[in-house]
Amino acid sequence: MKIYLNCDMGESFGIYKMGKDEEIIPYVDMANLACGFHASDSLNMHRSVKLAHDHGKLIGAHPSYQDLVGFGRRSIPCSLEEIMAKVLYQLGALSAFCKIHKTNVSYVKPHGALYNDMMKDENIFKAILKAVSSYDKNIKLMVLSSNQNDMYKHIAKSYGIELIFELFADRNYTDDGFLVARSKENAVIHDDLDVLDRLENLKNHGYILSENGNKLFLHVDTVCVHGDNENALEFAKLVRRVLL
Repeated sequence: MKIYLNCDMGESFGIYKMGKDEEIIPYVDMANLACGFHASDSLNMHRSVKLAHDHGKLIGAHPSYQDLVGFGRRSIPCSLEEIMAKVLYQLGALSAFCKIHKTNVSYVKPHGALYNDMMKDENIFKAILKAVSSYDKNIKLMVLSSNQNDMYKHIAKSYGIELIFELFADRNYTDDGFLVARSKENAVIHDDLDVLDRLENLKNHGYILSENGNKLFLHVDTVCVHGDNENALEFAKLVRRVLL
């Protein structure tokens, strides 16, 4: 099966440089661009859209809770109307830069705590769907692939939105198919060879192993690699080689 490679990018802010976007962009298919709430700013959004467009990559909005200090990794209590408005605000901002570069936002991938909350709370999932649907039904929503894919597809269909199912290459999964919390020591897989083995297994056999060694059969459209790790460039090259 064809699996695309996506990467969180555009996360520099002011004088602070984060990630190796210019080096990694040739090796990914989809660029998830920060929209100013957890990282980035107007100038970096402008530059990131141009970079992705110049390399012919699909552009995704990467909205989050309004949490620059916590890098969007803290869950912030919001009403459903607030969540919808925050997603629209960030999507609209990125779309403006896409417009001047003669491109468009192809999908939305919530960031950090908002992504996790979306997968835990159906009402938050619906609020995000409502935001995307009210803006442009041609924009897809990226979600975590799990054993509940059919349920999420059914809900998304009622909003006229198509889903993209994602796997995190370097994160461990629980037996029920969700990400192991970052607060746990085994949340991240640090050995690149272990990651590559699981991706080979996914591509050839359709499953990955959970933290306890159980088989998780998942439909996966795209795999995420993080662009802010020290070995991000070499890792992206290796993952791309496996997925081709």
